[in-house]
Amino acid sequence: MAKNLFDKVWEAHSVRQLPSGQTQLFIGLHLVHEVTSPQAFGMLRDRSLQVMFPQRTFATADHIVPTAQLARPFADQLAEQMMVEIEKNASQFSIPFFGLGDQRQGIVHVIGPELGLTQPGMTIACGDSHTSTHGAFGAIAFGIGTSQVRDVLASQCLTMGRPKVRRIEVSGRLARGVYAKDLILAIIGKLGVKGGVGYAYEYGGEVVDRMGMEERMSLCNMSIEGGARVGYVNPDQITFDYLRGRPYAPQGEAFERAVSWWRSLASGPDAAYDDRVQLDGGAIAPTLTWGINPGQTLSVEGEIPSPDAFPADERAGIQEALDYMDFKPGQKIAGTPIDVAFIGSCTNGRLTDLREAARVARGRRVKPGVKALVVPGSQQVRRAAEAEGLHQIFTEAGFEWRGAGCSMCLAMNPDKLQGRQLCASSSNRNFKGRQGSPTGRTLLMSPAMVAAAAVTGAVADVRGLL
Repeated sequence: MAKNLFDKVWEAHSVRQLPSGQTQLFIGLHLVHEVTSPQAFGMLRDRSLQVMFPQRTFATADHIVPTAQLARPFADQLAEQMMVEIEKNASQFSIPFFGLGDQRQGIVHVIGPELGLTQPGMTIACGDSHTSTHGAFGAIAFGIGTSQVRDVLASQCLTMGRPKVRRIEVSGRLARGVYAKDLILAIIGKLGVKGGVGYAYEYGGEVVDRMGMEERMSLCNMSIEGGARVGYVNPDQITFDYLRGRPYAPQGEAFERAVSWWRSLASGPDAAYDDRVQLDGGAIAPTLTWGINPGQTLSVEGEIPSPDAFPADERAGIQEALDYMDFKPGQKIAGTPIDVAFIGSCTNGRLTDLREAARVARGRRVKPGVKALVVPGSQQVRRAAEAEGLHQIFTEAGFEWRGAGCSMCLAMNPDKLQGRQLCASSSNRNFKGRQGSPTGRTLLMSPAMVAAAAVTGAVADVRGLL
């Protein structure tokens, strides 16, 4: 049987097999941000090392950026210190840096693709869990820890065990009001947050084939939430059309040569996989989380489950989630009042996400008592949205229109939940305390569903508002 894309890219970047059985893997593109890189650069200085290939490393500021007020120095002293460090490190080691004064600044997993840095057939690493986003282009992209950031800076290589590959095929057609976010939540709900441990996920089938690149990025972004190290989609004409003309993509005749190679990387119809999963896309309704991990999902039409519906070894975790979220078994999720609505993040802060949310917000008003934020994923997304008048739709509806950054996704900035607030969020994690308050609560959903919750003041089925 033929090789799948993962096998082709892994083998093309393998430097050598180590006695441990792991692979020394060459990394084609390294992305860094201000939070996980300062210690790594410090380790280089401690050993008098240089960055081996500075032209393969690109830096941005995203996690700690205040989205309401960008004046320096930042009010948060730690955030200001991180900004000073990444500015210093990028300058000392000759690394391109997209800082706050640069129109290319934004969330690392948004700007990589929009600048054309992310390309098919690459190995990509970043000190951030959601690096799997870049797999949407037919790349193999890994989130890594700080010591591995050091290793890539110093050697351009990682030492890794080779995962197995699972093909997730989605047939049919997604219904109106159902998006890539609903699909990935449904997949994680089906396979579990540990279901992908030891695997790379290849997404395919009619539904994925029809998706635009921004939807594919949302899909791949949350692969890590299902336990998979990697999530990817085979490159196709949609991929190539997206990349054509972008600043760091090949240009002219070089682009056509690149496309020829990129096409050859795609998994063929006879490619071998270690496992296969099939889903009917037409059976998926708008989906959201109800608990404290991304696998605790249900349809917007559904009811909060009982611990008795789960295997004995899972019941304690289900009860913990019920207690933390203040939910009761049998309670309908629709109609649950919210306090905060957040549209943004590396999962759903792109232009098409904002367009879908604006469709819901247009001509409506945010429910009194609800704080609603829209945070573009990059300065480029913000400019494009403003050119279309999306910002005006949001502000007229009562949303706050912010600058580019990670914002309330993980709240390493002033955008935080307060106390027991319940947030409808288009981000990727609903862990305890994730959004800045130790007791804050999060419901993950699509941007359109967040907009629906904002204007109704409660969890609502977006299909009734479109």
